Amino acid sequence: MQKKIIKIGNVKIGGGEPVAVQTMTNTPTVNICATVSQIHEVAFAGADIVRVAVPDSESASALKEIIKSVSVPIVADIHYDYKLAVKAIEAGAHKVRVNPSNLSREGLKTVTALCLERGIPMRVGVNEGSVLGADISAKSLARLAHDSSKRMEDMGFTNIVLAVKSSSVLKTVEANRILNGLTEYPLHIGLTEAGTYDFGVIKSAVSIGSLLLDGIGDTIRVSLAGSPAREVLEARKILRASGRDKNFAEVIACPTCARCEINVLELAEIVENKTRHIRKPLKIAVMGCAVNGVGEGKSADIGISGGKENSVIFKGGEILKTVKNAFVANELIKLIEEL
Repeated sequence: MQKKIIKIGNVKIGGGEPVAVQTMTNTPTVNICATVSQIHEVAFAGADIVRVAVPDSESASALKEIIKSVSVPIVADIHYDYKLAVKAIEAGAHKVRVNPSNLSREGLKTVTALCLERGIPMRVGVNEGSVLGADISAKSLARLAHDSSKRMEDMGFTNIVLAVKSSSVLKTVEANRILNGLTEYPLHIGLTEAGTYDFGVIKSAVSIGSLLLDGIGDTIRVSLAGSPAREVLEARKILRASGRDKNFAEVIACPTCARCEINVLELAEIVENKTRHIRKPLKIAVMGCAVNGVGEGKSADIGISGGKENSVIFKGGEILKTVKNAFVANELIKLIEEL
């Protein structure tokens, strides 16, 4: 189902727009300097949208200065107290995130009316952890999110982004597949409480990647315990691996074996680091021997096939030149920059 376009500051999601990456700051929001610094850091890493917790009135007041100091759209994350949402909107928040089940009906009505007046979208989020009752089904989670959007529609509000999350990979995927078929609103997808870095990244990649391959998801967050910048970097990798972001240099490499004549891992990492700035579709192959050389790397735009003393650089499946191994990394990077 084609999703309607929702505008969050200068970023559009839905309607075929690129999938937007977001994260959430973990500095105290009242510490304006630290929060602004972290927002700059995650924006540099590739965040399109940044969410900021608003747990108290002082944090809501800090938003005004924070928003003035950054270039990415800021989403105010609100729980329980609708007055904080009102204050955040008045401070200039580009969007608010609420869970309707923890706001009073009158509070939700007040926030909705102000968002409608200001043209501010609202993300309606339903997390399994915040829902009463044990072991709620994926279908019930999707229905709760959908019912919440209907409540807001009854108030005349349709500037909505929906999200339904669980710490279970399977339940998150199932709930979003169901919700996607029920609504025209854009979906924010991710695995909540994914955990520590190593396993959390894998769980997030499986859940978010599965949905992206289904064509589901308009904005994503990889929720990890720790650095928001790392969340953004991993989210970008998931988008690229799923084919939703093609504007980057992809380095493919053979899995290595006893036939390798060069240090494949070292060379691949050098090339990857030196090409991070590229923002166009480009495939680079690093192959360790003649067996996994030009033939298996022919899908690449450019690459190398390792030899004992000299390696072959190939382009478009054809041998371009032979270079001594000591110089092959620099020569390959030079040729990549000329593409």
